[in-house]
Amino acid sequence: MASKPAPITHPLTLIQTWWLLATGLAAFAPLTPQVPLWLSAVTGAAFLWRIVLAWWCQSLPTRWVLIFVTFAGAAGVFIQYRTLFGQQAGVALLLIFLALKQLEARAPRDGLAIVLLAYFLTLAQFFENQSIPVAATMIGTLIVTTAALASLTDSQARPVALIRLAGMMLAQALPFMLILFILFPRVSGPLWGLPVDAYSSLSGLSDNMSPGAINNLIQSDAIAFRVKFDATVPPRKELYWRGPVFARLDGRTWRPGIRGVIVSMPKPPPTTGPTYAYTVTLEPHNKPWLFALEFPSTLPPDAIATADFQLHSKKPVRERKRYAMISRPELPYHPENLNVLAEALRLPASDNPRTTALGKRWQAEGGTDQQRMQHAIGFMRDQRLLYTLQPPLMSTHVADEFLFDYQRGFCEHFSAAFVVLMRAAGVPARVVTGYQGGEHNPVDDTWVIRQSDAHAWAEVWLEGRGWIRVDPTATSVPARIEQNLAAAVPAGEPLPFLARAGYEWLREMRFRWWAINNSWNQWVLGYDPQRQREFLEKLGMSSPDWGKMTATLAVLCGSLLLTLSAWMLYRRPRLDPVEREWRKLSRRLGKRGLSRQTWEGPRDYAHRIAQAQPANAGEIGRIAALYIGLRYGRLSPRLIDALRRQVAAFKP
Repeated sequence: MASKPAPITHPLTLIQTWWLLATGLAAFAPLTPQVPLWLSAVTGAAFLWRIVLAWWCQSLPTRWVLIFVTFAGAAGVFIQYRTLFGQQAGVALLLIFLALKQLEARAPRDGLAIVLLAYFLTLAQFFENQSIPVAATMIGTLIVTTAALASLTDSQARPVALIRLAGMMLAQALPFMLILFILFPRVSGPLWGLPVDAYSSLSGLSDNMSPGAINNLIQSDAIAFRVKFDATVPPRKELYWRGPVFARLDGRTWRPGIRGVIVSMPKPPPTTGPTYAYTVTLEPHNKPWLFALEFPSTLPPDAIATADFQLHSKKPVRERKRYAMISRPELPYHPENLNVLAEALRLPASDNPRTTALGKRWQAEGGTDQQRMQHAIGFMRDQRLLYTLQPPLMSTHVADEFLFDYQRGFCEHFSAAFVVLMRAAGVPARVVTGYQGGEHNPVDDTWVIRQSDAHAWAEVWLEGRGWIRVDPTATSVPARIEQNLAAAVPAGEPLPFLARAGYEWLREMRFRWWAINNSWNQWVLGYDPQRQREFLEKLGMSSPDWGKMTATLAVLCGSLLLTLSAWMLYRRPRLDPVEREWRKLSRRLGKRGLSRQTWEGPRDYAHRIAQAQPANAGEIGRIAALYIGLRYGRLSPRLIDALRRQVAAFKP
């Protein structure tokens, strides 16, 4: 019974050690922003320790030292995250294991463990960020890790050859990856979006509004959502993207009021008005609300609408969401709930006495609700209020101090003060938050709405007309609505970087980058079951289901594998006739246990055959001499034919 071959136990060479260190560092460096500073320091120190040992050719630390450091690191992770499970704690533990494995790697099997850890941690780079730069970093890490894997089987290969081999292997795998990406049945939600803690850092509009809330948000250049209009684009002054609505005032803070859920969106008014069809690609913000152009007349899938015309997802938006919408600027009139109107008139008893007194004076003077609304608009315009990103700090009576003392504020001050005026005058009013405007990208014809476009405006209830949008900011500082944020604020105030004027070359580069990033989001990160079904139907696959996609996947992968195999067979090195005859002789002798060894030259091999089979010594000597003359001398067709005849006549 043949015994099993002994496992490979030879130690790692210095070159293999350096490759494994490069692999560990390539997997560790991109993850440092995701882990605490102390963990980065400990892991980096372990790598540095291994580099020093390799540089000075010193022995590795004892097992007891590594066990102690392992338990200490695991204890630190537990103290940091209160668990050893989950996304963040798991990545932290694997980083510790990756670094400590370097300090005990002695054989190629240890190196294989390092390579497998590096492959998994490469995927972990996508847990926090799925952008194009992160994907490029992952490709670089994969190439280094695959080259390290190749070095474990060939320690003498040059680094350039290993990198080339790794790149070629990944290039050969690329067609299979594309087929699997397109045809493999998709699951709802990204594979990396597992735990809730992955969304703790997302930002956006809040579920309440107090002085400074939107002002802080507007300093961000982060993209809130993108919009692609199907045909007609509304004028810029109509680009109000509706979000949370606040009807209850608690001191300085505005909160949601009474709101019921409506089953279907209201029908459009009988008069013909513009209709806008568009698609929204919403970035994750960990809140339930969806944004739409005022006023939405359709409802996205898995969403509900409230009576104040907010769109809510049935669960928090924790992944990029794409939905089609239709909006009409004219909101149809419908009777409002009396409790809602009563709440839209309620004011705290002792707050903002000057603003309240002014509104009550207008109410005492008589007139219609619309006339009192015009009084408030004219008053705020005559006050020459200044729009600023650096408003003064205001105390409890925010509306009083804004209108009569400082006369400087942000959109939340304008809208809140106007609503207080309206309620004091007996006109129901509420605050609406969302985004206004956006920036058109001519490269891919999309509108990009950033957090710096966050805005607040007001709505008043007029009997017979319903809720009417009034933007006090637009009446006082029309440049904010008609142009952009930079045109509205005083000169010299700090602005978000992307909102600053000038830098035309930078704007062009930014538009192109946004277009590329949008395509990445739509076709890579946003390739969900719905997008997959639409794409396959365009390719001619009617009603794609699991069975059809699996069958097509098997056929294409099999065909591609056969094509690649045929190409490799075609490209394999072809033996010259001299070498082919010499190997034929070796195979024939191999049946007698006399195969040529890879290290044997022709003279040594002929000498060994002559000793094993003395009767054939002369014949094998002549064949070897003829082979040596042809291999190391001048080729001759006559001598090649002679070699072929002698090998064919040779009988071991």
